[in-house]
Amino acid sequence: MVDFDSIIQNIVHPFVLVLDVLSIGIIVFGAIMSFIKLIQAKTKNKFPSVLTRNKFIKAYLGSYILLSLEFLIVADIIESIIKPTFQDIIKLALIVIIRTVISYFLNKEISEFSEGQ
Repeated sequence: MVDFDSIIQNIVHPFVLVLDVLSIGIIVFGAIMSFIKLIQAKTKNKFPSVLTRNKFIKAYLGSYILLSLEFLIVADIIESIIKPTFQDIIKLALIVIIRTVISYFLNKEISEFSEGQ
């Protein structure tokens, strides 16, 4: 007899893994780009103060972290759809709540910096 759950897990699991790796790649890329922006801003004196420069870099990196969190949430949702145990659903709910709170505050901080510009 064919086990369809196992077949579906074998097909979808690589997509979840790709989303997880993509999320890590986004964070690493964002960190590298933020470091480059920091060096450029420091050498060109583009900002009136160190505080303004640091807030800009923080907002810039935060936008990459937000994007990465969205990919992680998608991966978790797909994984929970594949194997929907009660424990997995509770785990997903907690992860989504934590990541949503983090996303909210990061987005708020980025918006405050953007409005101040």
